[in-house]
Amino acid sequence: MPFAVTTTPLAETAADVLAVGLFEGSRPDGALAALDRALDGQIAHLLETGDFTGKNGQTVVVYGRGRIAATRLLVVGLGKEADFTVDRARQAAARAAQRARDVGAAHLATTLFRPARGAEGRPAGLAEVAQAAVEGILLGLHRLDRFKTNAEDREKAEKTARLTQVTLVAGEGEAPGEVSAGASVGEIVAGAVRFARELIATPSNEATPSRMAQYARDLAAEGGFTATILGLEELKALGAGGIVAVNRGSHEFEPARFGVLEYDGTGGAGAPVVLVGKGITFDTGGISLKPAEGMDRMKYDKAGSVAVLATFKAVAALKLPVRLVGLCPWTENTPSGSAYRPGDVVRFLNGKTAEIVNTDAEGRVILADALAYASRYKPAAVIDLATLTGAIKVALGTEAAGLMTNDPALAARVKAAAEVSGERVWELPLFDEYRDLIKSDIADIKNSGGRDAGSITAALFLKEFVDYPWVHLDIAGVSWADKDRPYVPKGAVGFGVRLLVQFLRDWARDGGR
Repeated sequence: MPFAVTTTPLAETAADVLAVGLFEGSRPDGALAALDRALDGQIAHLLETGDFTGKNGQTVVVYGRGRIAATRLLVVGLGKEADFTVDRARQAAARAAQRARDVGAAHLATTLFRPARGAEGRPAGLAEVAQAAVEGILLGLHRLDRFKTNAEDREKAEKTARLTQVTLVAGEGEAPGEVSAGASVGEIVAGAVRFARELIATPSNEATPSRMAQYARDLAAEGGFTATILGLEELKALGAGGIVAVNRGSHEFEPARFGVLEYDGTGGAGAPVVLVGKGITFDTGGISLKPAEGMDRMKYDKAGSVAVLATFKAVAALKLPVRLVGLCPWTENTPSGSAYRPGDVVRFLNGKTAEIVNTDAEGRVILADALAYASRYKPAAVIDLATLTGAIKVALGTEAAGLMTNDPALAARVKAAAEVSGERVWELPLFDEYRDLIKSDIADIKNSGGRDAGSITAALFLKEFVDYPWVHLDIAGVSWADKDRPYVPKGAVGFGVRLLVQFLRDWARDGGR
């Protein structure tokens, strides 16, 4: 979808739909007041009657009838100005695009819904707002329906496809070049998120470990970085006992793969950032079998690894001056006569051992080897993402990922990126006392500490395999949406891509400090 930028006055901006925003309790002023005068005061009349109040999420369509160049004026409620953030601007842009789609528009023109403040209370940058607008539009229009074939679903898809052009209207004092730069970044980031959503939603009979490895190869060829794929025999020789153990249930049908992605935008300067993503392509729970209800969703258990792939896609397109490594262990977790069992002891790549008390706590078992593998890069920072525990959804619901860390400075960087990107995180403690819950009588540790502090003990298990600055993100509660949200359709969310890209942009800006 092409994005253009114009400085044409609102009343003279030609489009099928022209979208403008209005804060709750405010009146049209400036350019919007001039537009309202051209419309014989229709916006003011809606406010006076109470038919439109500017409440967050509210929209109303006013027809131009030749008084303005646009066929329709769409007024989007922005809520109270004090509460309006960059993410609210992203949501408003998504609602504008969805309403334009619903009326069958081909061309949407929209002003920039610009908040007074950005992250950490600082003024919101113009490029930042333009990026958010484009992300909102592209992500808000995204539909996860590629497997649908009936006529009604095809008609919905065709209606979405009719919106083929978007013009961003820069207001007085808003530099068009800055708007264009932000829009370009937004297109790249939104494209990466859409890629992630599609791949997460791809069922396990198509997104197998070998197919995931091929996605990595294809992205590397497209983006100009490298992807090395280790097979099952190589993992055995390496001593990656965790990945091998989890794969035992399906090794004859779907052997494990381990993807190693490397992007160098610095010419070898500086220590790399390493991203590690859990890649369980389907999780039955193994011998500790999950209940049937909801098991179909377990295709999403690869979401962490997909976020890593999508981040590489965006970083390569943005040509960020960073060194980046991605580690993605891919395997199914299934029951069979050869599957690993409760009571087994597994030896990992770094020599540590773990007693397996629950085969459904498999994510940490494969991540342990990946985190140990990361040590060979002597990384400046490591971030892992994993749909790791149901406990994190109990703790934080669907609004934030759980963050656990051994490095407060690195955690602060991730939190700052989360605030800018709108992908929120919340820190949980890793007190030493919690480690007692994963002590084993026969091995170094055990792979589950039970229900109490389940997300924390899972992170403490992972902490046994790190010797570098590290942040763990438990994304189990935020990776799948049960209902439509402003720029997130029901289903796969693609959480973590915008957060990681923002983190890496900040890292590049600060020279890795």
